[in-house]
Amino acid sequence: MRIDKFLKNARIIKRRTVAKEACEGGRVLLNGKMAKPGDQVKIGDIVEINFGTGAMKIEVLEVKDNVKKDEAEKLYRTID
Repeated sequence: MRIDKFLKNARIIKRRTVAKEACEGGRVLLNGKMAKPGDQVKIGDIVEINFGTGAMKIEVLEVKDNVKKDEAEKLYRTID
C-alpha cells in the first residue's frame, strides 16, 4: 500500500492530499529514509512523521484498504 494512503487510512493525517504533500515536503521518513508518496508500506516498517508542533514515530502492524474509524489505531503502534 502507498504510504500516503496508509497515513490516511490509519487516520494519522486526515486527507490523502495532505499526506502526499507531507511526503513531498520531506516530513515523512520510511525506515530512516525520506519517503515519496508512492513508496510501499509493509508490516514491520517504521514511519516517522514530523508535524509542525512535534514528531510521531510508529511501527506498521497491519495494512488494510478499508478501515473503520474505531479500527484505525490497530494498524500501527506508537514508538517513543
